[in-house]
Amino acid sequence: MSDFVLKYADARGEVKSQVTQGASAQEIRERFTQQGFLVYSVKPNRVALSLSGDIAIPGRRKRLNLQKFLIFNQQFVTLIRAGLPILKSLDLLAERLTDAKLTPFINQVREDVRRGVLLSEAFRLQGIFPKIYVTSVMAGEKSGSLVEVLERFITYQRLALGVRKKVLVSLMYPSMLIMLVIALMVFLVTYVVPSFATLYSAMNAQLPTVTVYLIAIGTTARSYVVLFALALFGLISLFLWWARKEAAREKIDRVKIRVPVFGDIWIKYQVAQFARVLSTLLTGGIPLMQGLDTAADSLGTPLLRKTLEKAGKMVREGQTLSSSLSATGIFPELAVDMVEVGESTGALPAMLTSVAEFYEDDVNTKMTAVLSLIEPAIMIIMGIFVAFVLIALYLPIFSLADTIR
Repeated sequence: MSDFVLKYADARGEVKSQVTQGASAQEIRERFTQQGFLVYSVKPNRVALSLSGDIAIPGRRKRLNLQKFLIFNQQFVTLIRAGLPILKSLDLLAERLTDAKLTPFINQVREDVRRGVLLSEAFRLQGIFPKIYVTSVMAGEKSGSLVEVLERFITYQRLALGVRKKVLVSLMYPSMLIMLVIALMVFLVTYVVPSFATLYSAMNAQLPTVTVYLIAIGTTARSYVVLFALALFGLISLFLWWARKEAAREKIDRVKIRVPVFGDIWIKYQVAQFARVLSTLLTGGIPLMQGLDTAADSLGTPLLRKTLEKAGKMVREGQTLSSSLSATGIFPELAVDMVEVGESTGALPAMLTSVAEFYEDDVNTKMTAVLSLIEPAIMIIMGIFVAFVLIALYLPIFSLADTIR
């Protein structure tokens, strides 16, 4: 699936441009023509105009607040279950959204549905909603169980947000501790050490070698601290610009996998996310191949996305899902074995849910254990550094005291 810039006219004659996905330009042209749109052009996406007229640069898509989008879906399900038509439900919700940024997209969905566009297609046309959500809505429309499908999506989203929140909260304290330690080190080197250098220079004291080196580092750092800060800011900005590229992100993913301990935690977290998404789609009636494509797109890691695309190609050729995942060399053996059992027993969605739950618990346990070791390690490093600075600075004072005696 590739991104294309589509320019078309709707039923009112309004000319619009948007970024859409498709197998080819011809496939997109035929699809929109069948829906009653007048297609002007379909071109590969480079720099495109969004529905609102803003420039949409690849890799800089607008972000959806998943927490508020979850509230919207809860209200949407409640209204549909109460017997209200979809269009009337959208009318009511569009006026009471808790996220102002979501309002124009829901309004556009409502207008598209009013013109006769399918609900799933209307969400897909906005280019902001998760692919798993669009696919789930499409499955609900085809099976006539839209409420049940949306409820499963809400359950999935709650679990995914819960796991993500736990990981972020567990990382918050160590991150703050590291920043404070770095700030303390910079303060000691750029302020305290030069102050002692001025004192010793006035006393013409004979300094130990370690003190001489420390004072040289401190005075140099103080003179060029602004230059160092600008250089660091420039390097970080350059890295962030480079990391936006697809090839760069894939290289970063390969580095993450090789990092001891954390690489194992990272891959297990991604496997849990993949299993949760695929289980939700299969339970909603989505075919395996389409579910694999959607699950691959839902992962924010290019390495795993390409890995799953290769696995999907092998499944199309007639191989089982478990053997295809095993051939990638990335998925853990236990996950592959559990998928194989699910395939052989005809309970693949339930087994994928078990895989997700098992690895989510494993990630939480290992994160807690690793972080419990990181905190004392940071304190030990800080203590050693502070002790080294104090000893190096006070050694000349002890020497002067001995000389006076």
